Amino acid sequence: MQIPLLRLLLTCPAMAGMCLVAMASAQAQESPHIAPANQGDDSSVEAARTAVRSASEWLASGVDSWFGSKPFSEGGEVTDGQIGLYWYRRQDQAGDLSVQFNARFKLPNLEAKTYLFTGRDNWQGLITDQPAAFATKRRLSQTDASADRSLVVGIGRFVGETTDMRIGFKDGLTLFAQGRYRHQWRPTAEDEFEFSETVFLTTADRLGSSSMFSYQHKFSPALAARWLNVVTVSQVDPKAEWNGSLGIYRSFGLQRSLSLEILASSKQGPGPFLNDYGLQIRWEQPVDHNRLLGEVIVGRFWPQLEDASVRSSAWALGAGLKMNF
Repeated sequence: MQIPLLRLLLTCPAMAGMCLVAMASAQAQESPHIAPANQGDDSSVEAARTAVRSASEWLASGVDSWFGSKPFSEGGEVTDGQIGLYWYRRQDQAGDLSVQFNARFKLPNLEAKTYLFTGRDNWQGLITDQPAAFATKRRLSQTDASADRSLVVGIGRFVGETTDMRIGFKDGLTLFAQGRYRHQWRPTAEDEFEFSETVFLTTADRLGSSSMFSYQHKFSPALAARWLNVVTVSQVDPKAEWNGSLGIYRSFGLQRSLSLEILASSKQGPGPFLNDYGLQIRWEQPVDHNRLLGEVIVGRFWPQLEDASVRSSAWALGAGLKMNF
Protein backbone atom coordinates (compact mmCIF):
# COMPACT_ATOMS: atom_id res chain seq x y z
CA MET A 1 0.00 0.00 0.00
CA GLN A 2 1.26 3.42 -0.90
CA ILE A 3 1.48 6.28 1.61
CA PRO A 4 -1.03 8.57 -0.24
CA LEU A 5 -3.69 5.85 -0.09
CA LEU A 6 -3.16 5.37 3.64
CA ARG A 7 -3.48 9.12 4.22
CA LEU A 8 -6.77 9.12 2.29
CA LEU A 9 -8.15 6.29 4.38
CA LEU A 10 -7.15 8.03 7.60
CA THR A 11 -8.92 11.25 6.67
CA CYS A 12 -12.14 9.51 5.58
CA PRO A 13 -13.42 6.88 8.06
CA ALA A 14 -16.42 5.93 5.91
CA MET A 15 -14.17 5.26 2.92
CA ALA A 16 -11.82 3.25 5.14
CA GLY A 17 -14.63 0.92 6.17
CA MET A 18 -15.88 0.41 2.62
CA CYS A 19 -12.35 -0.19 1.35
CA LEU A 20 -11.73 -2.85 4.01
CA VAL A 21 -14.70 -4.89 2.84
CA ALA A 22 -14.00 -4.31 -0.86
CA MET A 23 -10.33 -5.28 -0.59
CA ALA A 24 -11.24 -8.41 1.36
CA SER A 25 -13.09 -10.03 -1.53
CA ALA A 26 -10.03 -9.72 -3.73
CA GLN A 27 -7.63 -10.82 -1.01
CA ALA A 28 -9.64 -13.88 0.02
CA GLN A 29 -8.67 -15.65 -3.20
CA GLU A 30 -5.01 -14.69 -2.78
CA SER A 31 -4.94 -15.84 0.87
CA PRO A 32 -6.38 -19.39 0.99
CA HIS A 33 -5.13 -19.89 4.54
CA ILE A 34 -7.74 -17.39 5.79
CA ALA A 35 -11.00 -19.33 5.98
CA PRO A 36 -14.30 -19.00 7.82
CA ALA A 37 -14.63 -20.71 11.18
CA ASN A 38 -17.37 -22.95 9.71
CA GLN A 39 -16.67 -24.03 6.12
CA GLY A 40 -20.26 -25.11 5.60
CA ASP A 41 -21.81 -21.85 6.78
CA ASP A 42 -22.80 -19.53 3.92
CA SER A 43 -24.58 -16.91 6.02
CA SER A 44 -24.09 -13.25 5.14
CA VAL A 45 -22.91 -12.52 8.69
CA GLU A 46 -20.13 -15.10 8.52
CA ALA A 47 -19.18 -13.86 5.05
CA ALA A 48 -18.95 -10.29 6.35
CA ARG A 49 -16.90 -11.40 9.36
CA THR A 50 -14.45 -13.28 7.14
CA ALA A 51 -14.26 -10.36 4.71
CA VAL A 52 -13.43 -7.82 7.43
CA ARG A 53 -10.79 -10.07 8.98
CA SER A 54 -9.23 -10.82 5.59
CA ALA A 55 -9.11 -7.11 4.76
CA SER A 56 -7.57 -6.33 8.15
CA GLU A 57 -4.84 -8.92 7.66
CA TRP A 58 -4.22 -7.64 4.13
CA LEU A 59 -3.87 -4.09 5.46
CA ALA A 60 -1.60 -5.24 8.30
CA SER A 61 0.66 -7.20 5.94
CA GLY A 62 0.97 -4.14 3.69
CA VAL A 63 2.03 -1.92 6.58
CA ASP A 64 4.37 -4.63 7.89
CA SER A 65 6.16 -4.77 4.53
CA TRP A 66 7.35 -1.19 5.08
CA PHE A 67 9.61 -2.42 7.90
CA GLY A 68 11.18 -5.51 6.34
CA SER A 69 10.83 -8.49 4.01
CA LYS A 70 9.65 -11.13 6.50
CA PRO A 71 6.26 -12.56 5.37
CA PHE A 72 3.26 -11.56 7.49
CA SER A 73 2.30 -15.24 7.79
CA GLU A 74 5.40 -15.83 9.93
CA GLY A 75 4.09 -14.52 13.23
CA GLY A 76 1.68 -11.79 12.11
CA GLU A 77 -1.82 -11.70 13.58
CA VAL A 78 -4.88 -9.50 14.15
CA THR A 79 -6.28 -9.43 17.69
CA ASP A 80 -9.07 -7.58 19.55
CA GLY A 81 -10.86 -6.97 16.25
CA GLN A 82 -14.40 -5.66 16.65
CA ILE A 83 -16.82 -3.70 14.48
CA GLY A 84 -20.20 -2.47 15.68
CA LEU A 85 -23.26 -0.39 14.87
CA TYR A 86 -24.80 1.58 17.76
CA TRP A 87 -27.78 3.87 18.27
CA TYR A 88 -28.32 5.96 21.41
CA ARG A 89 -30.91 8.55 22.34
CA ARG A 90 -31.38 10.64 25.47
CA GLN A 91 -34.54 12.73 25.91
CA ASP A 92 -32.76 16.04 26.37
CA GLN A 93 -30.28 15.51 23.51
CA ALA A 94 -30.18 14.49 19.85
CA GLY A 95 -29.98 10.85 18.83
CA ASP A 96 -26.70 9.36 17.69
CA LEU A 97 -26.04 6.57 15.16
CA SER A 98 -22.43 5.44 14.93
CA VAL A 99 -20.17 2.79 13.41
CA GLN A 100 -17.11 1.85 15.46
CA PHE A 101 -14.23 -0.54 14.94
CA ASN A 102 -11.05 -1.42 16.79
CA ALA A 103 -8.17 -3.83 16.15
CA ARG A 104 -4.59 -4.50 17.17
CA PHE A 105 -1.96 -5.92 14.82
CA LYS A 106 1.19 -7.90 15.54
CA LEU A 107 3.73 -7.20 12.78
CA PRO A 108 6.56 -9.74 12.26
CA ASN A 109 8.99 -7.11 10.92
CA LEU A 110 8.72 -5.05 14.10
CA GLU A 111 10.16 -6.12 17.43
CA ALA A 112 8.12 -8.54 19.54
CA LYS A 113 7.04 -5.84 22.02
CA THR A 114 5.85 -3.41 19.32
CA TYR A 115 2.32 -3.40 17.91
CA LEU A 116 0.10 -1.42 15.54
CA PHE A 117 -3.38 -0.34 16.69
CA THR A 118 -6.33 1.28 14.97
CA GLY A 119 -9.90 2.21 15.81
CA ARG A 120 -12.76 4.61 15.33
CA ASP A 121 -14.33 5.68 18.61
CA ASN A 122 -14.80 8.58 20.98
CA TRP A 123 -11.66 10.72 20.59
CA GLN A 124 -11.39 12.00 24.16
CA GLY A 125 -12.12 8.55 25.54
CA LEU A 126 -9.30 7.02 23.48
CA ILE A 127 -6.77 9.69 24.36
CA THR A 128 -7.53 9.75 28.09
CA ASP A 129 -7.79 5.93 28.10
CA GLN A 130 -11.28 5.90 29.61
CA PRO A 131 -12.58 2.43 30.59
CA ALA A 132 -15.26 0.88 28.40
CA ALA A 133 -17.73 1.12 31.29
CA PHE A 134 -18.02 4.87 30.70
CA ALA A 135 -18.31 4.71 26.92
CA THR A 136 -22.10 4.36 26.86
CA LYS A 137 -22.73 7.07 29.44
CA ARG A 138 -20.41 9.39 27.54
CA ARG A 139 -22.33 8.82 24.32
CA LEU A 140 -25.66 9.28 26.08
CA SER A 141 -24.69 12.47 27.88
CA GLN A 142 -22.47 14.51 25.59
CA THR A 143 -24.12 17.05 23.29
CA ASP A 144 -22.29 16.30 20.03
CA ALA A 145 -21.05 12.73 20.12
CA SER A 146 -20.85 12.30 16.35
CA ALA A 147 -18.36 15.16 15.99
CA ASP A 148 -16.13 13.67 18.67
CA ARG A 149 -15.49 10.30 17.00
CA SER A 150 -12.29 9.95 15.04
CA LEU A 151 -10.19 7.41 13.20
CA VAL A 152 -7.02 6.72 15.19
CA VAL A 153 -3.95 4.82 13.96
CA GLY A 154 -0.69 4.42 15.84
CA ILE A 155 2.20 2.28 17.04
CA GLY A 156 2.72 1.10 20.61
CA ARG A 157 5.63 -0.51 22.41
CA PHE A 158 5.77 -2.33 25.73
CA VAL A 159 8.68 -1.15 27.88
CA GLY A 160 7.90 -3.50 30.76
CA GLU A 161 5.22 -5.87 32.00
CA THR A 162 3.01 -3.01 33.19
CA THR A 163 4.01 -0.06 30.99
CA ASP A 164 3.67 0.78 27.31
CA MET A 165 4.17 3.87 25.13
CA ARG A 166 2.00 4.81 22.14
CA ILE A 167 2.21 7.41 19.39
CA GLY A 168 -0.33 7.94 16.63
CA PHE A 169 -2.55 10.20 14.58
CA LYS A 170 -6.17 11.28 14.79
CA ASP A 171 -7.80 11.40 11.32
CA GLY A 172 -4.31 11.29 9.79
CA LEU A 173 -3.53 14.87 10.87
CA THR A 174 -3.46 15.36 14.65
CA LEU A 175 -0.50 13.82 16.46
CA PHE A 176 -0.85 12.37 19.97
CA ALA A 177 1.34 10.43 22.39
CA GLN A 178 0.57 8.33 25.48
CA GLY A 179 2.43 6.67 28.31
CA ARG A 180 0.39 4.04 30.15
CA TYR A 181 0.99 2.19 33.42
CA ARG A 182 -1.22 -0.57 34.85
CA HIS A 183 -1.00 -2.62 38.01
CA GLN A 184 -3.35 -5.33 39.30
CA TRP A 185 -3.44 -6.78 42.80
CA ARG A 186 -5.43 -9.82 43.88
CA PRO A 187 -5.31 -10.31 47.65
CA THR A 188 -7.84 -13.17 47.37
CA ALA A 189 -9.37 -15.23 44.59
CA GLU A 190 -12.57 -13.15 44.83
CA ASP A 191 -11.10 -9.65 45.14
CA GLU A 192 -9.20 -7.64 42.55
CA PHE A 193 -7.81 -4.11 42.70
CA GLU A 194 -6.53 -2.28 39.63
CA PHE A 195 -4.75 1.05 39.22
CA SER A 196 -3.75 2.71 35.97
CA GLU A 197 -2.18 6.03 35.05
CA THR A 198 -2.19 7.41 31.50
CA VAL A 199 -0.16 10.50 30.61
CA PHE A 200 -1.16 11.97 27.24
CA LEU A 201 0.00 14.79 24.99
CA THR A 202 -2.01 16.34 22.15
CA THR A 203 -1.96 19.66 20.33
CA ALA A 204 -5.47 20.43 21.61
CA ASP A 205 -5.18 19.35 25.28
CA ARG A 206 -1.40 19.69 25.57
CA LEU A 207 -0.17 17.64 28.56
CA GLY A 208 -2.70 15.76 30.65
CA SER A 209 -3.27 12.67 32.74
CA SER A 210 -6.02 10.19 33.54
CA SER A 211 -5.96 8.12 36.76
CA MET A 212 -8.16 5.05 37.18
CA PHE A 213 -8.86 2.96 40.29
CA SER A 214 -11.22 0.00 40.45
CA TYR A 215 -12.23 -2.71 42.91
CA GLN A 216 -14.08 -5.87 41.91
CA HIS A 217 -15.53 -8.60 44.11
CA LYS A 218 -16.80 -11.92 42.80
CA PHE A 219 -19.68 -13.36 44.79
CA SER A 220 -19.75 -16.40 42.48
CA PRO A 221 -18.40 -17.32 39.03
CA ALA A 222 -21.51 -15.69 37.53
CA LEU A 223 -22.06 -12.69 39.83
CA ALA A 224 -19.71 -9.77 40.52
CA ALA A 225 -19.77 -6.17 41.76
CA ARG A 226 -17.38 -3.40 40.69
CA TRP A 227 -16.55 0.10 41.86
CA LEU A 228 -14.76 2.21 39.21
CA ASN A 229 -13.33 5.76 39.44
CA VAL A 230 -11.50 7.89 36.85
CA VAL A 231 -10.04 11.38 37.32
CA THR A 232 -8.84 13.37 34.28
CA VAL A 233 -7.02 16.71 34.07
CA SER A 234 -5.10 18.59 31.36
CA GLN A 235 -3.18 21.83 30.87
CA VAL A 236 -5.95 23.31 28.74
CA ASP A 237 -8.61 22.34 31.30
CA PRO A 238 -6.88 22.05 34.70
CA LYS A 239 -10.15 21.50 36.58
CA ALA A 240 -10.26 17.84 37.54
CA GLU A 241 -13.11 15.81 36.06
CA TRP A 242 -14.32 12.68 37.88
CA ASN A 243 -16.43 9.80 36.55
CA GLY A 244 -17.63 7.02 38.80
CA SER A 245 -19.55 3.78 38.44
CA LEU A 246 -20.92 1.31 40.97
CA GLY A 247 -22.45 -1.75 39.36
CA ILE A 248 -23.43 -5.35 39.67
CA TYR A 249 -22.92 -7.81 36.80
CA ARG A 250 -24.62 -11.15 36.25
CA SER A 251 -23.65 -13.73 33.63
CA PHE A 252 -26.22 -16.25 32.42
CA GLY A 253 -23.77 -18.22 30.27
CA LEU A 254 -23.66 -18.53 26.48
CA GLN A 255 -22.49 -14.88 26.25
CA ARG A 256 -25.67 -13.60 27.93
CA SER A 257 -25.22 -10.96 30.61
CA LEU A 258 -27.15 -8.37 32.61
CA SER A 259 -25.74 -5.33 34.42
CA LEU A 260 -27.12 -2.56 36.61
CA GLU A 261 -24.97 0.52 37.20
CA ILE A 262 -25.14 3.77 39.12
CA LEU A 263 -23.22 6.36 37.08
CA ALA A 264 -22.11 9.81 38.19
CA SER A 265 -19.80 12.61 37.04
CA SER A 266 -18.42 15.75 38.63
CA LYS A 267 -16.08 18.60 37.74
CA GLN A 268 -14.03 20.79 40.02
CA GLY A 269 -15.38 24.33 40.40
CA PRO A 270 -18.43 26.27 41.60
CA GLY A 271 -21.90 24.81 41.36
CA PRO A 272 -23.38 21.43 42.30
CA PHE A 273 -21.02 18.70 43.47
CA LEU A 274 -22.37 16.34 40.80
CA ASN A 275 -22.86 17.42 37.20
CA ASP A 276 -24.90 14.37 36.27
CA TYR A 277 -25.95 11.03 37.75
CA GLY A 278 -28.26 8.21 36.82
CA LEU A 279 -29.11 4.52 36.62
CA GLN A 280 -28.42 2.31 33.64
CA ILE A 281 -29.41 -1.29 32.91
CA ARG A 282 -27.86 -3.26 30.07
CA TRP A 283 -28.66 -6.66 28.54
CA GLU A 284 -26.38 -8.44 26.04
CA GLN A 285 -26.90 -11.70 24.18
CA PRO A 286 -25.80 -13.45 20.98
CA VAL A 287 -27.66 -12.91 17.73
CA ASP A 288 -27.46 -15.15 14.66
CA HIS A 289 -25.71 -18.21 16.12
CA ASN A 290 -23.20 -16.29 18.29
CA ARG A 291 -21.60 -14.45 15.37
CA LEU A 292 -23.23 -11.16 16.41
CA LEU A 293 -23.72 -9.77 19.90
CA GLY A 294 -26.72 -7.52 20.49
CA GLU A 295 -27.24 -5.15 23.40
CA VAL A 296 -30.10 -3.07 24.76
CA ILE A 297 -29.58 -0.24 27.25
CA VAL A 298 -32.17 1.69 29.25
CA GLY A 299 -31.18 4.52 31.56
CA ARG A 300 -32.53 7.48 33.48
CA PHE A 301 -30.35 10.48 34.30
CA TRP A 302 -30.66 13.58 36.45
CA PRO A 303 -28.47 16.44 35.13
CA GLN A 304 -27.61 18.87 37.92
CA LEU A 305 -27.97 22.35 36.43
CA GLU A 306 -26.88 25.34 38.52
CA ASP A 307 -30.45 26.62 38.57
CA ALA A 308 -32.22 24.00 40.70
CA SER A 309 -35.66 25.24 39.65
CA VAL A 310 -35.20 24.02 36.05
CA ARG A 311 -33.68 20.64 36.83
CA SER A 312 -35.43 17.60 35.37
CA SER A 313 -34.76 13.96 34.53
CA ALA A 314 -34.15 12.34 31.16
CA TRP A 315 -34.78 8.81 29.94
CA ALA A 316 -32.19 7.21 27.69
CA LEU A 317 -32.36 4.26 25.31
CA GLY A 318 -29.66 2.49 23.36
CA ALA A 319 -29.25 -0.53 21.10
CA GLY A 320 -26.27 -2.01 19.34
CA LEU A 321 -24.85 -4.87 17.30
CA LYS A 322 -21.18 -5.83 17.40
CA MET A 323 -19.15 -8.47 15.62
CA ASN A 324 -15.76 -9.81 16.62
CA PHE A 325 -13.33 -10.71 13.85
